[in-house]
Amino acid sequence: MDGGGAERELTAQETALYDRQIRVWGVDAQKRLSKAHVLVCGMNGTTIEFCKNIVLAGVGSLSLMDDQTVTEADLNANFLIPPDESIYGGRSLAEVCCESLKDFNPMVQVSVEKGDPSLIDGEFLDKFDIVVVSGASLKTKLLVNDNCRKRSKHIAFYTVDCKDSCGEIFVDLQKHSFIQKKNGGETEQQELTYPSLQEAISVPWNNLPRKTTKLYFAMRVLENYELSEGHSPGKTTLSDIPAVLARVKAVRDKISLNESQVPTALMERLLAAGKKEHPPVCAILGGILGQEVIKSISCKGDPIKNFFYFDAADGKGVIEDIPTPPPCAN
Repeated sequence: MDGGGAERELTAQETALYDRQIRVWGVDAQKRLSKAHVLVCGMNGTTIEFCKNIVLAGVGSLSLMDDQTVTEADLNANFLIPPDESIYGGRSLAEVCCESLKDFNPMVQVSVEKGDPSLIDGEFLDKFDIVVVSGASLKTKLLVNDNCRKRSKHIAFYTVDCKDSCGEIFVDLQKHSFIQKKNGGETEQQELTYPSLQEAISVPWNNLPRKTTKLYFAMRVLENYELSEGHSPGKTTLSDIPAVLARVKAVRDKISLNESQVPTALMERLLAAGKKEHPPVCAILGGILGQEVIKSISCKGDPIKNFFYFDAADGKGVIEDIPTPPPCAN
């Protein structure tokens, strides 16, 4: 987001409610937050953690898009769904989550947007400053990201996905200016330029540092396999592992990739996860994403550029800066 938009004064009620966080990030940041509009496509254990965090922080409005009806499986990681089926039966995930989120902060406008993220057009996106997509196909993510970039208005784009004990966040802030604190308390203006999702996943693997996290490669293998086979996200299972590993071997042989960079055990874990989410990992990813969106809105602090990974197996969070791919040689 740009550095403007802090003109509206906070009401006395807002100042009192957000007093503690105003002391942390300042009144201007709170003003920007209170007029920001966020769209979340895909309601799951990770995105509801994010939604809870930004609603409590005092975002201006939050719109939820997920027309899928609630199932018993959704109760595993989504704490916004009441356990009583008579309350959620037959209703969409967005409708049930919307009702619960309103109770967290009555001063935030929470609403439902009906529709399919894969059919979102650019004009619809003009209503929002932040767009978060989760649980969608690679094709849908690329489409929404591309539409965000085509608008004259600056729209920050994020994806977040949890595969049981593993998680990934992608960030595209296009051109983003922010204030960073230096040693001694001084501040300086900085600017970052982000690649699109298409650019970030198109970098040849042999151009990436060998220390690049294994999850980056594994997630690319999985999403491309789902795309080519027409599988919905999370519908690939361990029965697909021979075909997936054959693809991995073909790529490794072609570019002389080390076998340890896409371990078989990691691919098996991702395929076995399906749509299952591990609640503690959801909380970590939702917390990180909430912090990043607040940084983007407030233009304060060094934002992630441009991937964040977490794996509960080693308990580490890793930031990967995957650059714009080099131009093709003539």
